[in-house]
Amino acid sequence: MSDLTSNDRKIYRNIGIADLGHYRLPLAGIVSILHRISGLGMFLFLPFLLYLFKKSLTSEVSFKVFQSFTSHWYVKVILLGLIWAFLHHLFAGVRHLFMDAHHLLEKESGRHSAAAALCLPIVIALIAGAKLFGAF
Repeated sequence: MSDLTSNDRKIYRNIGIADLGHYRLPLAGIVSILHRISGLGMFLFLPFLLYLFKKSLTSEVSFKVFQSFTSHWYVKVILLGLIWAFLHHLFAGVRHLFMDAHHLLEKESGRHSAAAALCLPIVIALIAGAKLFGAF
């Protein structure tokens, strides 16, 4: 009887914003949150990218203006962020589709696929950034 009334049991509750600093999110959770953030970033920048694409195709002069606009370092940083967002969204989306199709729910395979979905886009974006900034 005393076991039922003791308060030694762990209390499970939802975490709040103030608790986020103390909560250790698993790698799959980080990939999932970044997947949502990258999708939002691409969605918000899509009208701007379509406008630039349209302007670059109208004439040779507008293409030269587009080239001079994208030669600034801060524009290259934004483009590099969009490249990372696209790559991360692609890899995380393929990871989710693969998990859904093959019913991979084991903890270890989920951790490995989350690490791959987190690291591969960073490596590819760094290579694209080196090309974008003229390293090769």
